[in-house]
Amino acid sequence: MAVPFIVSSLYIALSILIAELSRIAINKVVADKPLYRVLCLEFVATAELCAVCFELVIVADVYGVWVYAVLLFALSLWWAAHWQDAAACPYIHVEDYLDGSSTLQHTVLCCLAELAGGLVIYRYVQFTWDLQLSTSHIAKSVWECEADLHVPALQGAVIEGVATMLCRLTTKMIATMEPKYGGSIDAFIATSLVVAAVDTSGGYFNPVLATSLKFNCRGNTASQHFFVYWFGSLAGSALSWWLFQQPFFKETVINSFLAPQPAQRTATETTTKRKDSDAAKKTVKSN
Repeated sequence: MAVPFIVSSLYIALSILIAELSRIAINKVVADKPLYRVLCLEFVATAELCAVCFELVIVADVYGVWVYAVLLFALSLWWAAHWQDAAACPYIHVEDYLDGSSTLQHTVLCCLAELAGGLVIYRYVQFTWDLQLSTSHIAKSVWECEADLHVPALQGAVIEGVATMLCRLTTKMIATMEPKYGGSIDAFIATSLVVAAVDTSGGYFNPVLATSLKFNCRGNTASQHFFVYWFGSLAGSALSWWLFQQPFFKETVINSFLAPQPAQRTATETTTKRKDSDAAKKTVKSN
Protein backbone atom coordinates (compact mmCIF):
# COMPACT_ATOMS: atom_id res chain seq x y z
CA MET A 1 0.00 0.00 0.00
CA ALA A 2 2.98 2.32 0.40
CA VAL A 3 3.99 2.28 -3.28
CA PRO A 4 0.85 4.04 -4.62
CA PHE A 5 1.24 6.77 -2.02
CA ILE A 6 4.92 7.28 -2.86
CA VAL A 7 4.17 7.44 -6.59
CA SER A 8 1.31 9.91 -6.08
CA SER A 9 3.51 12.04 -3.83
CA LEU A 10 6.26 12.07 -6.48
CA TYR A 11 3.77 13.05 -9.17
CA ILE A 12 2.52 15.90 -6.99
CA ALA A 13 6.09 17.01 -6.32
CA LEU A 14 6.86 16.86 -10.06
CA SER A 15 3.87 19.05 -10.91
CA ILE A 16 4.90 21.56 -8.25
CA LEU A 17 8.49 21.60 -9.50
CA ILE A 18 7.47 22.16 -13.13
CA ALA A 19 5.17 25.00 -12.06
CA GLU A 20 7.85 26.61 -9.89
CA LEU A 21 10.40 26.49 -12.71
CA SER A 22 7.79 27.97 -15.05
CA ARG A 23 7.23 30.86 -12.62
CA ILE A 24 10.95 31.56 -12.52
CA ALA A 25 11.04 31.66 -16.33
CA ILE A 26 7.96 33.89 -16.49
CA ASN A 27 9.46 36.40 -14.06
CA LYS A 28 12.58 36.61 -16.21
CA VAL A 29 10.99 36.70 -19.66
CA VAL A 30 7.96 38.95 -19.16
CA ALA A 31 8.91 40.85 -16.01
CA ASP A 32 8.47 44.17 -17.84
CA LYS A 33 5.00 43.25 -19.16
CA PRO A 34 2.66 43.18 -16.14
CA LEU A 35 -0.46 41.93 -17.94
CA TYR A 36 1.33 39.11 -19.75
CA ARG A 37 3.10 38.18 -16.54
CA VAL A 38 -0.14 37.93 -14.55
CA LEU A 39 -1.87 35.91 -17.28
CA CYS A 40 1.03 33.49 -17.49
CA LEU A 41 1.14 33.12 -13.70
CA GLU A 42 -2.61 32.44 -13.65
CA PHE A 43 -2.25 29.85 -16.37
CA VAL A 44 0.58 28.06 -14.56
CA ALA A 45 -1.01 28.23 -11.10
CA THR A 46 -4.32 26.82 -12.35
CA ALA A 47 -2.60 24.06 -14.30
CA GLU A 48 -0.59 23.19 -11.19
CA LEU A 49 -3.69 23.21 -8.99
CA CYS A 50 -5.67 20.95 -11.31
CA ALA A 51 -2.81 18.52 -11.96
CA VAL A 52 -2.18 18.14 -8.23
CA CYS A 53 -5.88 17.74 -7.44
CA PHE A 54 -6.27 15.01 -10.07
CA GLU A 55 -3.66 13.09 -8.08
CA LEU A 56 -5.21 14.02 -4.74
CA VAL A 57 -8.46 12.40 -5.88
CA ILE A 58 -6.56 9.13 -6.30
CA VAL A 59 -5.00 9.54 -2.86
CA ALA A 60 -8.46 10.05 -1.38
CA ASP A 61 -9.82 6.97 -3.15
CA VAL A 62 -6.99 4.73 -1.92
CA TYR A 63 -6.11 6.15 1.51
CA GLY A 64 -9.22 8.02 2.58
CA VAL A 65 -10.31 11.60 3.04
CA TRP A 66 -8.10 12.34 6.06
CA VAL A 67 -4.84 11.63 4.23
CA TYR A 68 -6.21 13.75 1.43
CA ALA A 69 -6.99 16.52 3.92
CA VAL A 70 -3.48 16.56 5.39
CA LEU A 71 -1.93 16.82 1.94
CA LEU A 72 -4.40 19.51 0.89
CA PHE A 73 -3.62 21.56 3.99
CA ALA A 74 0.14 21.38 3.37
CA LEU A 75 -0.30 22.18 -0.32
CA SER A 76 -2.50 25.17 0.49
CA LEU A 77 0.31 26.64 2.56
CA TRP A 78 2.77 26.04 -0.27
CA TRP A 79 0.51 27.64 -2.88
CA ALA A 80 -0.15 30.67 -0.69
CA ALA A 81 3.60 31.23 -0.44
CA HIS A 82 4.53 30.57 -4.08
CA TRP A 83 1.72 31.61 -6.41
CA GLN A 84 2.79 35.26 -6.27
CA ASP A 85 0.11 37.39 -7.99
CA ALA A 86 -1.93 34.43 -9.22
CA ALA A 87 -5.24 33.32 -7.69
CA ALA A 88 -6.16 30.30 -9.86
CA CYS A 89 -9.81 31.07 -9.09
CA PRO A 90 -12.17 33.24 -11.18
CA TYR A 91 -14.21 34.83 -8.41
CA ILE A 92 -11.10 36.46 -6.91
CA HIS A 93 -10.88 38.58 -10.04
CA VAL A 94 -14.61 39.23 -10.01
CA GLU A 95 -14.28 40.58 -6.47
CA ASP A 96 -11.39 42.78 -7.60
CA TYR A 97 -13.60 44.13 -10.36
CA LEU A 98 -16.40 44.82 -7.87
CA ASP A 99 -13.88 46.63 -5.67
CA GLY A 100 -12.84 48.78 -8.58
CA SER A 101 -9.24 47.54 -8.38
CA SER A 102 -9.46 45.70 -11.71
CA THR A 103 -10.94 46.46 -15.11
CA LEU A 104 -13.50 44.24 -16.84
CA GLN A 105 -10.98 43.40 -19.55
CA HIS A 106 -8.36 42.35 -17.01
CA THR A 107 -10.92 40.24 -15.13
CA VAL A 108 -12.09 38.42 -18.25
CA LEU A 109 -8.54 37.77 -19.48
CA CYS A 110 -7.47 36.35 -16.10
CA CYS A 111 -10.50 34.06 -16.00
CA LEU A 112 -9.78 32.83 -19.53
CA ALA A 113 -6.13 32.19 -18.65
CA GLU A 114 -7.24 30.14 -15.65
CA LEU A 115 -9.75 28.17 -17.70
CA ALA A 116 -7.07 27.44 -20.29
CA GLY A 117 -4.69 26.22 -17.59
CA GLY A 118 -7.34 23.94 -16.14
CA LEU A 119 -8.18 22.38 -19.51
CA VAL A 120 -4.76 21.91 -21.13
CA ILE A 121 -3.55 19.88 -18.16
CA TYR A 122 -5.54 16.80 -19.26
CA ARG A 123 -2.85 15.37 -21.50
CA TYR A 124 -0.12 15.88 -18.92
CA VAL A 125 -2.14 14.07 -16.25
CA GLN A 126 -3.10 11.28 -18.64
CA PHE A 127 0.54 10.84 -19.66
CA THR A 128 1.63 10.37 -16.05
CA TRP A 129 -1.18 7.89 -15.44
CA ASP A 130 -0.40 5.95 -18.60
CA LEU A 131 3.08 5.22 -17.24
CA GLN A 132 1.28 2.97 -14.71
CA LEU A 133 4.00 3.25 -12.10
CA SER A 134 1.36 2.51 -9.50
CA THR A 135 -1.56 0.09 -9.36
CA SER A 136 -3.83 3.02 -8.54
CA HIS A 137 -3.14 4.46 -12.02
CA ILE A 138 -4.03 1.34 -14.00
CA ALA A 139 -6.92 1.96 -16.41
CA LYS A 140 -7.34 5.51 -15.10
CA SER A 141 -8.54 8.13 -17.56
CA VAL A 142 -9.21 11.82 -17.15
CA TRP A 143 -12.06 11.42 -19.62
CA GLU A 144 -13.78 8.64 -17.67
CA CYS A 145 -15.11 9.91 -14.35
CA GLU A 146 -18.05 9.96 -11.99
CA ALA A 147 -19.62 13.20 -10.78
CA ASP A 148 -19.08 14.16 -7.15
CA LEU A 149 -22.52 15.74 -6.79
CA HIS A 150 -24.52 13.37 -4.58
CA VAL A 151 -27.36 15.74 -3.71
CA PRO A 152 -29.92 17.66 -5.80
CA ALA A 153 -28.42 20.45 -7.89
CA LEU A 154 -30.05 23.22 -5.87
CA GLN A 155 -28.72 21.80 -2.60
CA GLY A 156 -25.30 21.36 -4.17
CA ALA A 157 -25.26 24.98 -5.33
CA VAL A 158 -26.21 26.14 -1.84
CA ILE A 159 -23.43 24.04 -0.29
CA GLU A 160 -20.82 25.33 -2.74
CA GLY A 161 -22.09 28.89 -2.34
CA VAL A 162 -22.21 28.95 1.46
CA ALA A 163 -18.83 27.26 1.80
CA THR A 164 -17.28 29.66 -0.72
CA MET A 165 -18.76 32.58 1.20
CA LEU A 166 -17.30 31.29 4.47
CA CYS A 167 -13.90 30.70 2.87
CA ARG A 168 -13.78 34.20 1.42
CA LEU A 169 -15.01 35.89 4.60
CA THR A 170 -12.38 34.00 6.58
CA THR A 171 -9.64 35.08 4.20
CA LYS A 172 -10.78 38.72 4.27
CA MET A 173 -11.03 38.77 8.07
CA ILE A 174 -7.59 37.23 8.47
CA ALA A 175 -6.12 39.76 6.03
CA THR A 176 -7.71 42.56 8.07
CA MET A 177 -6.79 41.32 11.54
CA GLU A 178 -3.40 39.81 10.63
CA PRO A 179 -3.32 37.25 13.44
CA LYS A 180 -0.28 35.12 14.16
CA TYR A 181 -0.30 32.01 11.96
CA GLY A 182 -3.07 33.59 9.87
CA GLY A 183 -2.11 31.62 6.76
CA SER A 184 -2.28 28.32 8.63
CA ILE A 185 -5.65 29.24 10.13
CA ASP A 186 -7.00 30.14 6.70
CA ALA A 187 -5.73 26.90 5.16
CA PHE A 188 -7.13 24.84 8.04
CA ILE A 189 -10.60 26.36 7.75
CA ALA A 190 -10.67 25.95 3.97
CA THR A 191 -9.52 22.33 4.23
CA SER A 192 -12.12 21.62 6.92
CA LEU A 193 -14.89 23.00 4.71
CA VAL A 194 -13.70 20.83 1.81
CA VAL A 195 -13.79 17.73 4.00
CA ALA A 196 -17.25 18.68 5.28
CA ALA A 197 -18.63 18.96 1.74
CA VAL A 198 -16.74 16.15 0.04
CA ASP A 199 -19.60 13.63 0.29
CA THR A 200 -22.28 16.03 -0.93
CA SER A 201 -21.06 18.45 -3.60
CA GLY A 202 -17.43 17.38 -3.67
CA GLY A 203 -16.23 20.53 -1.92
CA TYR A 204 -14.55 22.32 -4.81
CA PHE A 205 -15.33 25.99 -4.08
CA ASN A 206 -13.53 26.90 -7.30
CA PRO A 207 -15.35 26.88 -10.66
CA VAL A 208 -12.28 26.22 -12.81
CA LEU A 209 -11.06 23.39 -10.59
CA ALA A 210 -14.49 21.75 -10.64
CA THR A 211 -14.73 22.09 -14.42
CA SER A 212 -11.25 20.69 -14.97
CA LEU A 213 -11.85 17.66 -12.77
CA LYS A 214 -15.55 16.95 -13.15
CA PHE A 215 -17.12 18.57 -16.21
CA ASN A 216 -18.94 16.06 -18.42
CA CYS A 217 -18.56 13.29 -15.84
CA ARG A 218 -21.26 10.66 -15.52
CA GLY A 219 -24.06 11.66 -13.18
CA ASN A 220 -24.44 15.36 -14.03
CA THR A 221 -25.64 17.32 -17.01
CA ALA A 222 -23.68 20.33 -18.21
CA SER A 223 -26.36 22.68 -16.92
CA GLN A 224 -26.28 21.06 -13.46
CA HIS A 225 -22.50 21.35 -13.39
CA PHE A 226 -22.47 25.05 -14.23
CA PHE A 227 -25.34 25.80 -11.88
CA VAL A 228 -23.67 24.10 -8.90
CA TYR A 229 -20.00 24.91 -9.42
CA TRP A 230 -20.10 28.21 -11.27
CA PHE A 231 -23.28 29.92 -10.18
CA GLY A 232 -23.05 28.54 -6.63
CA SER A 233 -19.44 29.58 -6.04
CA LEU A 234 -19.74 32.96 -7.78
CA ALA A 235 -22.90 33.77 -5.82
CA GLY A 236 -21.19 32.81 -2.55
CA SER A 237 -18.18 34.95 -3.41
CA ALA A 238 -20.37 37.93 -4.34
CA LEU A 239 -22.29 37.57 -1.08
CA SER A 240 -19.05 37.52 0.92
CA TRP A 241 -17.89 40.65 -0.91
CA TRP A 242 -21.19 42.41 -0.14
CA LEU A 243 -21.20 41.37 3.51
CA PHE A 244 -17.65 42.55 4.03
CA GLN A 245 -18.58 46.02 2.76
CA GLN A 246 -21.41 46.41 5.25
CA PRO A 247 -20.79 48.48 8.40
CA PHE A 248 -22.85 46.11 10.55
CA PHE A 249 -20.57 43.19 9.61
CA LYS A 250 -17.41 45.08 10.50
CA GLU A 251 -18.91 46.39 13.73
CA THR A 252 -20.38 43.13 14.96
CA VAL A 253 -17.92 40.53 13.67
CA ILE A 254 -14.52 42.02 12.95
CA ASN A 255 -14.47 44.52 15.81
CA SER A 256 -15.49 41.81 18.25
CA PHE A 257 -12.25 40.02 17.42
CA LEU A 258 -10.12 43.14 17.34
CA ALA A 259 -11.44 44.62 20.60
CA PRO A 260 -9.51 43.59 23.74
CA GLN A 261 -11.33 41.31 26.15
CA PRO A 262 -12.68 42.75 29.42
CA ALA A 263 -10.24 40.67 31.43
CA GLN A 264 -7.38 42.05 29.40
CA ARG A 265 -8.57 45.63 29.93
CA THR A 266 -8.91 45.02 33.65
CA ALA A 267 -5.41 43.61 33.89
CA THR A 268 -4.02 46.53 31.93
CA GLU A 269 -5.86 49.06 34.03
CA THR A 270 -4.70 47.35 37.24
CA THR A 271 -1.08 47.40 36.09
CA THR A 272 -1.35 51.08 35.15
CA LYS A 273 -2.88 51.97 38.49
CA ARG A 274 -0.14 50.14 40.35
CA LYS A 275 2.53 51.95 38.37
CA ASP A 276 0.87 55.29 39.06
CA SER A 277 0.60 54.42 42.76
CA ASP A 278 4.26 53.43 42.97
CA ALA A 279 5.29 56.61 41.19
CA ALA A 280 3.19 58.68 43.59
CA LYS A 281 4.77 56.96 46.62
CA LYS A 282 8.27 57.64 45.26
CA THR A 283 7.36 61.30 44.75
CA VAL A 284 6.08 61.62 48.32
CA LYS A 285 9.23 60.00 49.72
CA SER A 286 11.50 62.24 47.70
CA ASN A 287 9.70 65.28 49.06
